[in-house]
Amino acid sequence: MKTLTTTAELAAFCTEAAGHDYVTVDTEFLRERTYYSKLCLIQLAMPGTDDSTAVLVDPLAEGLSLEPLYALFRDTSVVKVFHAARQDLEIFYVDAQVFPEPLFDTQVAAMVCGFGEQVGYETLVRRIAKKPLDKTSRFTDWSRRPLTAAQKTYALADVTHLREIYEFLAAKLEETGRSRWVQEELKVLTSPDTYIVTPEEAWRRVKTRTNSPKFLAVVRELAGFRERHAQERNIPRNRVYKDDALVELASNKPKNAEELGRARLLLREARRGDIAEGILNAVADGVNCPPDKMPQPDRSREKLQVNPALADLLRVLLKAKTESAGVAAKLIAPASELDAIAAGLRDVAALQGWRKEVFGADALRLCEGKIALAADGSDVRIIALD
Repeated sequence: MKTLTTTAELAAFCTEAAGHDYVTVDTEFLRERTYYSKLCLIQLAMPGTDDSTAVLVDPLAEGLSLEPLYALFRDTSVVKVFHAARQDLEIFYVDAQVFPEPLFDTQVAAMVCGFGEQVGYETLVRRIAKKPLDKTSRFTDWSRRPLTAAQKTYALADVTHLREIYEFLAAKLEETGRSRWVQEELKVLTSPDTYIVTPEEAWRRVKTRTNSPKFLAVVRELAGFRERHAQERNIPRNRVYKDDALVELASNKPKNAEELGRARLLLREARRGDIAEGILNAVADGVNCPPDKMPQPDRSREKLQVNPALADLLRVLLKAKTESAGVAAKLIAPASELDAIAAGLRDVAALQGWRKEVFGADALRLCEGKIALAADGSDVRIIALD
């Protein structure tokens, strides 16, 4: 197996790959000790049946530029195939603001082809390629050099088996007419908004038990400071302080170092220095926030009048339709969306795009009294009403 360590070697491979219909891609990275992922290895494979058309790329090699790979990513004549691409795409977007185009994610494709929700690569290798997968090197430090033969073999398998999986799923999508479904799902993966975390909006990711604007104002300032501090120093946000400590601080609102020292959940390192100063300033800014600048929680669904009988019928319909289509029910609509539909809301994902074809159109007809459901043994029949 070949490891590319120079820009010239990478450029030669990418030039050859540009002559094929697709290339499979995977990465190995570390993120336990950093805010941004540290890219440690890239695996690439052109169409083929053995390892001869696959390579490893060492992004830690001195002087190596990834620009030839990014040029291949921009080449729209070559499909870039990933499995569970989100974290891989984040790495490339943060590094070069580039997304592979066109993109194919075998995890997304497998979900719409009836393989279940968030199906793993190992499962697809076993079910489609009919081969075992050695995962003994899964938990390893990919930044250490030299890589062992076992590590290289493990890493390469993530793109060699992927070729067969891609070809199978692409053919299945073409056969069933569901290629457009996958493209709809991939839009979120190729949106910069998916990967950009602005400190001002970080508070929305913190789970709290109260929606008081005064309380949320302090949460917003604490979450914003934590995000900025973590980004600037490239450390995990939980290394600054965890969510439970943040909520405790927002509840107690310490005014000085002595009060801050009484926090039960705060890490020792956060009780002094820059973090402690940042916490106290954030709390003060939140407490002194003018009423018109306070966060306003979304209360639009708090007073929904959910028809429980209709919600139950929608659950039965969803189960029947997804079993018939071979698609995971959770991929179509979570329980909260079914309740929203039963309460009269129509601006939900289950009623848009390909989901409307599978479930949404009949869900609307059920709500309007145009169809009924009937048990037929272990199956559910849809009956049109005059």
